[in-house]
Amino acid sequence: MNIRPYKYISPFIVLIAAYFSFQKTGIVTFFPVIYAFGIIPFIELFLKPQTANLTAAEEEMAKADKTYDYILYAIVPLHYLLLIQFLFSFNNPDLTWVDITGRIMSMGLLCGVFGINVAHELGHRVNKTEQFLAKALLLTSQYIHFFIEHNKGHHKNVATHEDPSSARINESLFMFYPRTIIFSYISAWKIANEEMKKKGRSFWQNEMLQAQLLQVAFITVIYFIFGVKVLLFYLAAAFMGILLLECVNYIEHYGLSRTKKESGIYERAMPHHSWNSNHVIGRLMMFELSRHSDHHYMASRKYQILRHHDDSPQMPTGYPGMMILAHIPPLWFYVMHKKMKQKPLANSLEQPALA
Repeated sequence: MNIRPYKYISPFIVLIAAYFSFQKTGIVTFFPVIYAFGIIPFIELFLKPQTANLTAAEEEMAKADKTYDYILYAIVPLHYLLLIQFLFSFNNPDLTWVDITGRIMSMGLLCGVFGINVAHELGHRVNKTEQFLAKALLLTSQYIHFFIEHNKGHHKNVATHEDPSSARINESLFMFYPRTIIFSYISAWKIANEEMKKKGRSFWQNEMLQAQLLQVAFITVIYFIFGVKVLLFYLAAAFMGILLLECVNYIEHYGLSRTKKESGIYERAMPHHSWNSNHVIGRLMMFELSRHSDHHYMASRKYQILRHHDDSPQMPTGYPGMMILAHIPPLWFYVMHKKMKQKPLANSLEQPALA
């Protein structure tokens, strides 16, 4: 029996913590957030990154082992069950604003880590059922357009000014948030409209239009069952999930760019066009998303076989710690610009002197 896939059950700690968050009151409601952005970043300060890759034989075994897929599939119903529990949890009239805030933040964490992140992995699959599961997860964050823009926009334009999800040099996270959220949405509409015309589809077959109608229907159901107050709590959690996703986008490509050839075509996305992290706990929690350099180099690779590349720029810590750092712009610029000076990386997008 191959036990390797079961290390990816460790992120289920967050699901279990969320279950108690929606059952209890007080500090317990914040346990998922404390674990993700307190305990994990602290531990990763003392753990060395693991750069080892699977051997060719091990990689073939991992690709053939469906257990890795079943773990992802299991997250879909569990995520929806916890969302339902979250919505019903506000029936308690004795909840304080501390309890409500803890539950919203915990649900927001689930939307980001299990909703959008797992949807990202499944959304890269060619199997229609897996793509359906990806969209079902994105629905819980009201972000189905990510499926369109990420696969057909971001991967094409990554590390260029044409990509709203690639952060520019000296651009703070708080400047990046509105730019990426607004222009990623616009980009998804452009992609869907062009695809509709190219394939000769009718107005109602527009993928973005269908996504918006589905999201409105989802919100409407929540409103009629739970009322406006709970709907607002849900939307706050969904928005937190969106911010977590875009924060990850920020740290993954900050200040890196691809060279445009004389033909006007950009060079192929290579491992040095994405920041990478081999910090093991963050890797497990994010289902290897932090091995992002290889993901952009070979987007068809499943999460369990993503590789480390020696020429990819390395983050100083894991994703949870980097996400905290990104929210402190002066410290972020100091750490990352110092890191970028250590060895030649891809050119910055705007070519200014690093502070």
